[in-house]
Amino acid sequence: MTKKIAVLPGDGIGPEIVAEALKVLDCLVRDFGLQVETEIALIGGAAYDALGTPFPAATLALCRAADAVLLGAVGGPRWESLPYEVRPERGLLGLRAELELFANLRPAILYPPLAAASSLKPERVAGLDLIIVRELTGGLYFGQPRGRRLTPSGEREGYNTLVYRESEIRRIAEVAFQTARKRRKRLCSVDKANVLECSELWREVVSEVGRDYPDVALSHLYVDNAAMQLVRAPTQFDVVVTDNMFGDILSDCAAMLTGSIGMLPSASLDQRGKGLYEPIHGSAPDIAGQGIANPIATVLSLAMLLRYSCDDAATAERVERAVLAALDAGYRTADIHSEGTRKVSTGEMGDAIVAALRAFNP
Repeated sequence: MTKKIAVLPGDGIGPEIVAEALKVLDCLVRDFGLQVETEIALIGGAAYDALGTPFPAATLALCRAADAVLLGAVGGPRWESLPYEVRPERGLLGLRAELELFANLRPAILYPPLAAASSLKPERVAGLDLIIVRELTGGLYFGQPRGRRLTPSGEREGYNTLVYRESEIRRIAEVAFQTARKRRKRLCSVDKANVLECSELWREVVSEVGRDYPDVALSHLYVDNAAMQLVRAPTQFDVVVTDNMFGDILSDCAAMLTGSIGMLPSASLDQRGKGLYEPIHGSAPDIAGQGIANPIATVLSLAMLLRYSCDDAATAERVERAVLAALDAGYRTADIHSEGTRKVSTGEMGDAIVAALRAFNP
């Protein structure tokens, strides 16, 4: 059965990196018989410029009808002066909420050829292979009430609400335990239960869910300690589960362990496995249009799409092997370039991955 993919290039470097992922997808269709079709739509700042809204109704309709969504990135300084409700990021947050994409999976894997590009010493990160499971539709980013106001004394004040229901914690914990069960059976839950009542509930519910997974070793860390441990001894982690804001921060920290934030893909899933797939690095407007962005995280996001929403692990692994082959051959975009390797453009990296894919064709 042909799968339909909604493609949302977005802003900044989004169109450039998505173009390379589509090169890979086209190769899979032409050379390997993958049955997918794509349709492109607007989101974020590009949508606002064209239609006056960061999240057009037509984009939502397309994403609802599709089997999966591939996204580039949204946002940039040119839209920062807009009212909050029409900023580009509202398009992404709206998409996550409307599609009920509550489970965000962010793997951080160190490819051996990039050991020297890591921010840590190679011996600290050798063998790094962890995944952060981030709750995506609750917490501070969505809690109500929120806003800005003047105090009785006339001072400006901003406020946000951190809130989680038991059911929201339980369902993300289930995803995390199931993920750990398929890996090395270790799960670390990260919270701030020593000062936040919301985190107290988080720890209680995760522990309760853990009783149904006796084969998975559960541990707990406060988020400040977890951040320290990611830098001190990152290979101790297998699966990490945490809330929306903590997951946002920790996954960017984990990105630098792999050599570059340009290496980290992500999947945001609903209860049925339908997902939104995107690199975690954002729109990088400072390098947009220069042809130097790293497309690997987007290509790896495509691999996650094939694995989770198309149920095609074999093709996903083929894409991941092609990425590794391109790195083994010495191809590097500017963010991961080092002496003795070949610095290439965004398009040239995409071409190298496609060439490696074709080399695997029996």
